[in-house]
Amino acid sequence: MTVISTILSPVNEIADKLGANDLPYAIPIHPNLVHFTIGLFAIGIAFDFAGAFYPLEKRVFRFLALPATRSGFHDVGWYNLLACSVITFFTVAAGFYEMLLAVPLQGVRSIIGQNAIDTMLWHAIGGVALLLIIVVMTIWRGFQRFLWRKDFGRQVSWLYLGCGAVVLLVMGVHGSLGAWLASEFGVHITADQLLAAGADLNEVLP
Repeated sequence: MTVISTILSPVNEIADKLGANDLPYAIPIHPNLVHFTIGLFAIGIAFDFAGAFYPLEKRVFRFLALPATRSGFHDVGWYNLLACSVITFFTVAAGFYEMLLAVPLQGVRSIIGQNAIDTMLWHAIGGVALLLIIVVMTIWRGFQRFLWRKDFGRQVSWLYLGCGAVVLLVMGVHGSLGAWLASEFGVHITADQLLAAGADLNEVLP
């Protein structure tokens, strides 16, 4: 027996406060905040694209009698990205907290052959990396808005928009790791954990 196997986890001290999903609350927080992060970032980049292509779109807006302005699109892009950078700190913090309480199903591998620990570690590393990227993108966006391009109609550079599109693709791949933790490994999924414990769902679930 190794030394590490004899060490009691601090999680055992709060085991009686955890529900069937291995959390002290009914619904995991991290997955919900993740969708805020993705949604805010996607909207921010989409509206900056709309602002960038405004000269091609303005006739359509006029035909539809929509009072859209280029600066209005860029305002939405800026404030959504700013909100995204703030909420993502809470997204990552909730992710690490829930990862510490994770009890993945044993003997399972993801669709790409990873075990639960590898999947969680890569998801955690990717989450921190994306947080840093979003913060850098927000700072970059701020410099363009208030200094470099404040006198330009198009408030963002094409390079910025290209990087934003790439980040969205990376978010999709990274999100797949989190989805596999739930769907394949049953992390914080009440029904999966109860079935793994041998419980009858008809008896224990309403």
